[in-house]
Amino acid sequence: MIDPRLQTLRILREEGTVTAAAARLHLTASTVSQQLRLLARDVGVELLEADGRRVRLTAAAHTLLDHADTLYAEWERTRADLAAHGSGDAGHLRFCGVSTAIAAIIAPAAAALLRTAPKVTVHVSEEESDDCCPLLLADSTDIAVLIPTEASPPPDDARFDQQPILDEPQDLLVPAGHPLAGRGEAHLSEAARERWVGSPERADQYRLLLSACAAAGFTPRAGPHAKEWFAISALVAHGFGVCLIPRLAPIPPELAVTRVRLTGRPVPSRRLIACVRRGSERQPLIAMGLEALRAQGRIRTAE
Repeated sequence: MIDPRLQTLRILREEGTVTAAAARLHLTASTVSQQLRLLARDVGVELLEADGRRVRLTAAAHTLLDHADTLYAEWERTRADLAAHGSGDAGHLRFCGVSTAIAAIIAPAAAALLRTAPKVTVHVSEEESDDCCPLLLADSTDIAVLIPTEASPPPDDARFDQQPILDEPQDLLVPAGHPLAGRGEAHLSEAARERWVGSPERADQYRLLLSACAAAGFTPRAGPHAKEWFAISALVAHGFGVCLIPRLAPIPPELAVTRVRLTGRPVPSRRLIACVRRGSERQPLIAMGLEALRAQGRIRTAE
């Protein structure tokens, strides 16, 4: 109902290059360029200007995008109002999120939703936090559960509605025979001389490690790189280092590791938020999905 070329311009702003925007939209770069040339012709202003081998948005493009964000949010509200004329208990709902959010929040929330609304179908995909909002913007998912990072949209971003779901403490994971293993709790600074298992590829968790260690007064000494929690936990179990692990992350029971709760101020923690396209939170299916996530977050907080 809204000129699709405006969406192309919005995706270009998000992705930064024509090539990346084309990949996100499943189009060719030439198609994206042609759409934007025609849009510029129709609105009567230049939208792109050369910046070396790349292009950048003009001031006029940013003005147009401000109005486009408002239009898309209003269209989501319109869809919500129209959906109110239906039963609201059928349809397809798409979730995406980081792995621990899927295991601890999304999967049980989706299962609870299906028990109360059996006509609903659900799709769940694992994504890194930095990829969640671009997927929402491209209408490739409906609800994202992510960990905010410095690359995430600010809370007042006109394109998204963001709601807190859970504040999740971080634990220190050490080998079973480690001096801190029998303590039950420790300050993060007590592990300052350790090697740290992790990976910059797990961007949200790696940033959290760096900021938590900085707050504790040290820079973590890099150990082996691993991305999946099973592999990270196994490396810790065999003495290759320690790691910062979310409270909700499962640990295989056969591994000889110990969770040590962290004390002091601040205690490392990460916030899980649910993010949707602004205006869509009123659509019946999405509203049901959000409430199921909040309910699961309350259950986890009470544990």
